[in-house]
Formats: sequence, structure tokens, C-alpha cells
Amino acid sequence: MLEEEKIINLKRELIEYATLVEGMIEKSIKGLLRKEKGLLIEVIETDEPKANDLEIKLDEMCTIMVAQYQPKAKVLRTILMILKINNDLERMADHSVNIAERSLLLIERPQIKLLDDIQKLAEVTKSMLSDSINSFVNEDVKLAKEVCERDNVVDESRDKITMRLIDIMCSDCSTIEPSLHLLIIARNLERIADLSTNFAEDVIFMVKGKVIKHQREEL
Repeated sequence: MLEEEKIINLKRELIEYATLVEGMIEKSIKGLLRKEKGLLIEVIETDEPKANDLEIKLDEMCTIMVAQYQPKAKVLRTILMILKINNDLERMADHSVNIAERSLLLIERPQIKLLDDIQKLAEVTKSMLSDSINSFVNEDVKLAKEVCERDNVVDESRDKITMRLIDIMCSDCSTIEPSLHLLIIARNLERIADLSTNFAEDVIFMVKGKVIKHQREEL
């Protein structure tokens, strides 16, 4: 029973961390689109330290549980996957901060017309993280597989944004600096989507004990 309670506590902490990261993504994009400097600063100065503290706390909890209980089978898989997801969430938080930092530079400059495309990319990316969280909470393998399938949509959207920004920069050299910032924001969103896919793959491994990485065609 004690082991089960510890797993529940681990899951609760991971969900709290994932929800914080989800909010960081939301605020970084909203700050860009609405030119709300306060939201962007909040991501950098308030949310990032919280994310770092949660990452360290989860890592310590997992390490202590392995040392104390020497778990096996699904319990061990769950702890190992929580450790891995914890690391991925830390990287997502870093990407969110990168977006906020670039957005702070962009809102001081004339807007480029591709902000709508960035918003659409962000919506798909956020939905992937949100559904990854839900698949983890409910041990929903079907939803986790759907997240994995959405990764291609993000890649296509990023490629489209990249090509359009290259055209804009070629036609007007004054747009080069803001366009480069948007390219980096798109790249960070795409990396968050990749990490959300990893999250979903980890859920499938946790529930089924099946590794699907590099085997997407079997989905």
C-alpha cells in the first residue's frame, strides 16, 4: 500500500509540473500575440524558477523510491518513465523561456504577418502536451498514440513557416531580424511537440511495457 501511495504522489507532482509548463507555453505565445510584456517576464522570472524546483524535487522523489523499495515490473517502469518525462518537461520549460525571450524582442518591432501561423502551430503544440498529460493521468494508450501521430502536422507547419519567412526576408532585408526571431520561436514550438511525443511514447511504455520509439508505422 505504501508503494502505491508513493506512486500516486509521484504522479501528482508530475501533473503539477506538466501543468506549469503548459501554462508557460500559453503565456509566452499570448504575450507575443498581445504584446503583453508582463506575461513574458512572468514566464522568465517567476515560472522558470518554479519549474526548476519541481524538476529537482521529482528527481529526488524517484531516486529515493527506487532506493527504498527496489520496485519491479510496472511500478519500476512507471518510476523510470516519470524520471524521463521529468527531464523532458525541464527541456520544454527551457523552450518556453526561449520563446518568451524572443517575444520580448519581437514586440518592440513592427509585426510580421506570420503571427497567425505561429499561433496555429502553438495551438497544435499545446494540444499535444495537454493530451500527453491526460493520457498519463488516465493511462490512455489510444490518446497517447494520437499525440504521436500529430507530430507530423507540427513538422509540416514549421516547414511552411520557415519557407514563408525565407521569402519575406529575401524580398525585404529590413525583416531579417524579426523573421529570425520568429524562426527560432517556431523551432522551439516544434521541439516542445517532439518532447510531447516522447511523453506520449513513455506513457505507452509505462502502461504496456512496449517501446514504440522508431516504430511509428506500427501505430
